[in-house]
Amino acid sequence: MEAKNLADIYGLPMLDWARIEARLDQGVTQGPDTGGPNRHTCWLATINQDGSPHVTGVGALWVENTFWFETGNATRKATNLARDPRCTLSVATHEFDLVVEGQARKVTDPATVAKMAVAWAAEGWPARVDGTGQALTAEFSAPSAGPPPWFVYRLTPLTATAVATVEPGGATRWRF
Repeated sequence: MEAKNLADIYGLPMLDWARIEARLDQGVTQGPDTGGPNRHTCWLATINQDGSPHVTGVGALWVENTFWFETGNATRKATNLARDPRCTLSVATHEFDLVVEGQARKVTDPATVAKMAVAWAAEGWPARVDGTGQALTAEFSAPSAGPPPWFVYRLTPLTATAVATVEPGGATRWRF
């Protein structure tokens, strides 16, 4: 991993990726009054067919050192990712704002889908594996996810940029 201090012109320290990961390991829940200023929202940006950006909120989880999210096949984000897997996911925590750039791919391995269903259920969304074993279902999801089944996506990070929001400050970019 290569790191670059983006705030050295201000004499600010380089941020430590291990601390970023440790904070993400604590979770970035989306319930009101659970993080950030009032809560965390993960924003996913994909690329429309005409090259313009598409940004939408997603219920992403940080598991095994990467972000995971889910969506239905007919959503714009799923259509965009099927054509071009490049994307960006961002989240604000109390300690830092983070942007992760990479590629997101649909994961249909039944064991992984089941593991992610358990992870989402632990966060309060009652997801479960559907009858195919390759997607999720539940009584509800975010309207932006479309109707079930919802497919799991894994974001493989290529770069990440964090800007500290607490003292002593700092900004760092990592290339993986």
